[in-house]
Amino acid sequence: MPLSASTAGESHGPALVITISGLPAGLHLDTDFINHELRRRQGGYGRGGRQNIEQDTVEYLTGVRRGITIGSPLTLVIRNNDSRLDDQARTPPVFRPRPGHADLAGSIKFLTTDCRDVLERASARETASRVAAGAVARCLLRELGIEAFGFVRTILGIGTDINVNEQTWRAVLAARDQSDTYCPDPEATLRQRAAIHEAKLNKDTAGGLVEAHIFGCPPGLGSCMDWRDKLDARLAYAVMGIQAIKSVEIGLGKEVASRPGSRVHDPIRYDPALRETHPCLGFTRDTNNAGGTEGGMTNGQPVVVRAAMKPISTLGQGMPSIDLNTMQPHQSAYERSDICAVSAASVVLENVAAFEVARALRDKFAGDSMTELRAQYHAFLDFARSLPLDPPSATIA
Repeated sequence: MPLSASTAGESHGPALVITISGLPAGLHLDTDFINHELRRRQGGYGRGGRQNIEQDTVEYLTGVRRGITIGSPLTLVIRNNDSRLDDQARTPPVFRPRPGHADLAGSIKFLTTDCRDVLERASARETASRVAAGAVARCLLRELGIEAFGFVRTILGIGTDINVNEQTWRAVLAARDQSDTYCPDPEATLRQRAAIHEAKLNKDTAGGLVEAHIFGCPPGLGSCMDWRDKLDARLAYAVMGIQAIKSVEIGLGKEVASRPGSRVHDPIRYDPALRETHPCLGFTRDTNNAGGTEGGMTNGQPVVVRAAMKPISTLGQGMPSIDLNTMQPHQSAYERSDICAVSAASVVLENVAAFEVARALRDKFAGDSMTELRAQYHAFLDFARSLPLDPPSATIA
């Protein structure tokens, strides 16, 4: 069964619910790790008061016994402490849509002047579900030595040009975890904090650029045979589905349009010392401009995904809008919100990207149990190390 996840729940409803299908039996779920990722999503300088109310943790309803998956769909619940959806005094109707949010389009779609139902589901609170699903997928990836790492590259154009690769990423992770903007650069962190504080004083909001790297992928995850199975396309689709994301790049991204091919494509080298010890099978590159994918498949290099998050749509100062009941000009409504959630977006990106890699991995390596999956994975690497399987044919002059 293909790996998939669905989410349900409203921002101020009783709970968020996540259902994951396609997990093999025998996978140890690291609940502490999953809850750690949920806590990271709640952190970061510039977050709003909601994060002081919620203490996100997962509960398992189905699909697990004594912390180990049993092969049936896994259902997780994240309870909302701020559950007040049916309390009209605390969650009143919203008739003045916020520019940049789902309010107006959703209200028209569902033929109502009350934006409340739309904004409750469209809220970024839903990203807690996607982090939980991604963290579960990472439990699977880690069994095969595949790791995910994400961080904040810029906020309001202030950021770091730090290089991240397989040798440096753990040190960069440590630096990221010392930053309350999740940027692994102390000087940039201070400047980002100042910019976020200024936005708060101005009753404004701030966006930024977030980045994720997936290390340890073997060549061949994804496919070139059907555009719907291309891993980079799946990544772009999933990441664009994160609230407030407006663009996605793989590897060098839009920069490829301004360089000649000789400065875009990554030269292929071979290091026999890595043949038996590394999932790249000995194939190395001078650069990783492709972001670890070629032709919709992993090529043995780290997968690199970058995304641009727009500023939060709820501004303390409001923006020009209308009242949907009178169609008269009015400032947009205010909902309690963040000034900057770029730090949270980096956590969401990291886990969403990991889930898509895990999906591609399950497509290639099936099996009802982790025992079967591991056997298939290692058999594939053994076959690949044995290439050419047949003697090469004579060269035709």
